[in-house]
Amino acid sequence: MKRTFLRVAAPVAVAALALTACSGSNDGGNGGSEGGSAAASGEVIITNGSEPQNPLIPTNTNEVGGGKVVDLIFSGLMYYDKDGAAQLDMAEAIETEDHQTFTVKLKEGQKFSDGSPVTAKNFVDAWNQGVREDHLSSYFFEPIKGFPEGEEKVEEMEGLKVVDDNTFTIELKQPEADFELRLGYSAFFPLPEAGVGDAEAVKAFGEKPVGNGPYMFDGDNAWERNVAIKLVPNPEYDGPRKAQNGGIEFKFYAQQDAAYNDLLSGVIDVLDAVPDSAFGTFENELSGRAVNQPSAIFQSFTIPERLAHFSGEEGNLRRQAISMAINREEICATIFQNTRTPAKDFTSPVIAGWNENVPGSEVTNFDPEKAKELWAKADELSPWDGKFELAYNSDGGHQAWVDAATNSIKNTLGIDAVGKPYPDFKSLRQEVTERKIETAFRTGWQADYPSMANFLGPLYGTGAGSNDGDYSNAAFDELLTKAAAAESVDAGNKLLLDAQSVLFEDLPAIPLWYSNVSGGYAEGVDNVVFGWNSVPIYYQITK
Repeated sequence: MKRTFLRVAAPVAVAALALTACSGSNDGGNGGSEGGSAAASGEVIITNGSEPQNPLIPTNTNEVGGGKVVDLIFSGLMYYDKDGAAQLDMAEAIETEDHQTFTVKLKEGQKFSDGSPVTAKNFVDAWNQGVREDHLSSYFFEPIKGFPEGEEKVEEMEGLKVVDDNTFTIELKQPEADFELRLGYSAFFPLPEAGVGDAEAVKAFGEKPVGNGPYMFDGDNAWERNVAIKLVPNPEYDGPRKAQNGGIEFKFYAQQDAAYNDLLSGVIDVLDAVPDSAFGTFENELSGRAVNQPSAIFQSFTIPERLAHFSGEEGNLRRQAISMAINREEICATIFQNTRTPAKDFTSPVIAGWNENVPGSEVTNFDPEKAKELWAKADELSPWDGKFELAYNSDGGHQAWVDAATNSIKNTLGIDAVGKPYPDFKSLRQEVTERKIETAFRTGWQADYPSMANFLGPLYGTGAGSNDGDYSNAAFDELLTKAAAAESVDAGNKLLLDAQSVLFEDLPAIPLWYSNVSGGYAEGVDNVVFGWNSVPIYYQITK
């Protein structure tokens, strides 16, 4: 008998996310048809954001600035509620007998904002295009039968078949226990016919996208570059995330302090990133409207192997030395005022399966003597020269911790270590994506779906879209594959702990800390809830 996928509890430690910041009468925090009690208001909610790196195509958007917008103007088969549980959206049902072949049935009558119907073909064409054009999130389709191997190119994956307007099937290469859970991520969103075609046409579409989500662009000038993106409710959307307000405006800030000051003065309504200068005061200053709760965010920095002195055995020794030269406890206490927790692995404590005692994790301990010993061993292979630079975006509130971390490295190892600021997130990401950056650089991960695998495969799997350091290890890849094919999520998580031990040997990224979401909202704003992944549930906010 087929299992109908109606509601699957995501493997996330929901108890850790029970704290909410809702000052209104909403009791569920899911918004839309589930949030229930909030009446729709005509007021636009203004919040902070950042300039998207690319045109807004779901399969080619893998950073937070663009992701926040894409998640509101498009809807997938499912969405994740405040606790990270998967709920149906465009899908009526997702059925499987073996976790390898799935039948997807869409709800009838769903439409894009231009009035055109949402069909099975819109999903299949969008996914195939993401793979064909090697979009940034194409890695998420790797489990599907027919996904290209190596340099191979395919027009269509044979594992995707349209049955009729409201039905399509997905066949995977092997059973994967958590595949359904991934289907709420933006890579799996549909596109109308205008969003599929040659590269220039798709780029133009992404500048003024037509989606099927609870919001849509507010006219042709909705996206004012480096200033804001303005959204209004989509009258064609008939799903569970219906807008309870008059729209969302993402206002872009060059400095987080400016955004926080605007929150205090009521210029913006909701802020999801308090600057480090206010960590010690924001809970008092916001007087009951502050948010400080665990979330699925991991912070790190990456040192590409292509940099001088960071390849082979020498590179491994230097990465270990640098990791052990950073006093994470002190930085989290003094810079972040305990709104961060020192990292002990590569995932997040709010995700089921997390373990702080992964073999090899001792490399995250502050151990100056061991760090010096490892650095000296590396010098025996090739004497160090030059300086160690750590790149970061100035608009993200990172300078204080970068200065503290590089000073810790400098004082411990006796080398010249400094931060290298970029004016904004987009300019940093552009150099990282194009592999033009010639220094270490800040990295991190805000989970796409609530699974340990999501913190590991997309960042460190060979050829993965967010593998910014171009890391490749066959043993790690094999463990990812075995974990995906495990008979249950729990069994897979045990294999993923082994995979993390491989990462601790190689350190493709230096784990730093886990982030709380630290934010707040203005007076007169209600129904504010921050979800499991630190993002406010925008559609239910009212004022």
